[in-house]
Amino acid sequence: MARYIGPKSKIARKFNDPIFGPDKYFEKKNYPPGQHGTNKRRRKQSEYGIQLQEKQKAKYTYGMLERQFRNVFKKASRKKGITGENLLKLIEARLDNVVYRLGISPTRSGARQLVSHRHITVNGSIVNIPSYTLKEGDIVGVRERSKSLLAINDSLSSNRKTYSWLEWDEEKMLGKFLNYPPREEIPENINEQLIVELYSK
Repeated sequence: MARYIGPKSKIARKFNDPIFGPDKYFEKKNYPPGQHGTNKRRRKQSEYGIQLQEKQKAKYTYGMLERQFRNVFKKASRKKGITGENLLKLIEARLDNVVYRLGISPTRSGARQLVSHRHITVNGSIVNIPSYTLKEGDIVGVRERSKSLLAINDSLSSNRKTYSWLEWDEEKMLGKFLNYPPREEIPENINEQLIVELYSK
């Protein structure tokens, strides 16, 4: 499975946003990477450049490749409602993202690894496809043999955030995907309208 495994701080600095979570290097060097990073006279971005950057930012944030991202966009554009919001809702319903949101893993890349290594179940069956799209009411759990894994327990015992569209049973290590999240409750700093404009050209 192809994925980005390069330097994460550099990407966060490129977008001027700690998209991979808290990062001490980003805090120390909060300017774009490269030899002209601190230069105030950087060339003004075109409209296309701004839209492209927003799409790249969303792809890196959720750990998706171009083909996956474009396919989700096509699916979002066929659904009723606002295409940009539909796009983010569908991405939030991906299994790797829900595992991350439930707190089973502290990062999306870690969540992807847990899924592909067969530690996660959906409705009682093992699913090892990180891009698997959940439906409302689906139950996401930790496989019985994996409940003692230190990485999972450490992540669950740290400060977990709660979301209105997800429910978590600590004793059974089961989470429920209640519904697609409303846009205002998705915490990611992404301007989805710019992505829609880019793909609509």
